[in-house]
Amino acid sequence: MPRATPTELLARNRDHVEHLPDDHFDGVLDAQSPPVVSLCCADSRVSQEAMWSVEEPGWLFTPANIGNVAWDADDSSTVDGNLLYPVANTGTRTIAVVGHTGCGAVTAAYGAVTDGSLPDEPGIRKRVEPLVPVVEDALDGGVTDDENVIDRLVEYNVREQVAFLDASDEVPDDTLVLGFVYDFHETYGDAPGRTYLVAADGETDPAALRERVDSDDETAVKSVL
Repeated sequence: MPRATPTELLARNRDHVEHLPDDHFDGVLDAQSPPVVSLCCADSRVSQEAMWSVEEPGWLFTPANIGNVAWDADDSSTVDGNLLYPVANTGTRTIAVVGHTGCGAVTAAYGAVTDGSLPDEPGIRKRVEPLVPVVEDALDGGVTDDENVIDRLVEYNVREQVAFLDASDEVPDDTLVLGFVYDFHETYGDAPGRTYLVAADGETDPAALRERVDSDDETAVKSVL
């Protein structure tokens, strides 16, 4: 069974501390004003800071939950407070919703739709259940139920979360809402660890999305839907 000891954790932290410059926290000791809040699926294979090459503190606010669900677990009409906090309190005006290939939460929701199974643990089930209607809508809407269905549902879910945030009165109109899929299965291309832009402020057409990025990044705008 996977396990880490206090010794291992403290050794890793010691290494972290030893690599920090002396002034690492000087600019953020009294407040934070991150330009980006990144709502990512909670998964040990997906590091938010690493995917955006973030080394400095205060640049990225990093809430996460299984399935990267943007609405509150108890009230689907309300934006999740972990995501909303920097938007409401620190002036953050870019939201990135990040799903990932092979998502276990989406897989669990797909299982609930196709064979009626849901996780036994109440807390996990509570987090998977909001994804069930998303998966149902995707399959009813023509998402192909084949060997790549999970990754298609991952992208569909990201699009739905972006659309929800874009329409929410809680999110200021001047907020840029982006949707990405982090690909480490080479579903979208042959560069494991690449994030692919799949939505922006409700726009999902790849041709239109490519107009928003530099020419060097046009290959990172793709869709599997």
